[in-house]
Amino acid sequence: MNTKKLILMAMFVAIGVAGSAFVYFPAGIARAYPIQHAVNVMAAVLFGPGPAVLIAFLTGTVRVLTGTGSLLAFPGGMIGALLAGVMYAKFGKVWFAAIGEVVGTGIIASLIAVPYARLLLGTEFGALFFIPPFFISSLTGAILGMLLVVRLRKVNTLQVWQ
Repeated sequence: MNTKKLILMAMFVAIGVAGSAFVYFPAGIARAYPIQHAVNVMAAVLFGPGPAVLIAFLTGTVRVLTGTGSLLAFPGGMIGALLAGVMYAKFGKVWFAAIGEVVGTGIIASLIAVPYARLLLGTEFGALFFIPPFFISSLTGAILGMLLVVRLRKVNTLQVWQ
């Protein structure tokens, strides 16, 4: 892995951490942090599934350590990043990466969050507790990430990064 790629990945982690501190909105009984999902889509397109998962993991780690995120940042961010990367690698379309993020985080991770939260956080919430905020957050972030990738491609910025 080259230095340029590592620096860009670190920048994505920083954007995910800083973005979660400043950009959020109420989504039912929880808060939605769409910047992480936008970062996941962009990382999936630029770097592929493995680095996208690593970026999501590091972002979640920093957020948990700084008190700006919960342990639920791990399954949500990492599953969405993985599926976004796999979908983009398979189909080569940005909107497939966005769909992968929404399905990965909004549906799969929200269902995994139920036993995960019970085991690690001691909560007794059901799936309907996690699905709406995870889905809303991932949908808004995936749309934002998709729009950013499309716009960056139009001004030929992505070729400089790769």
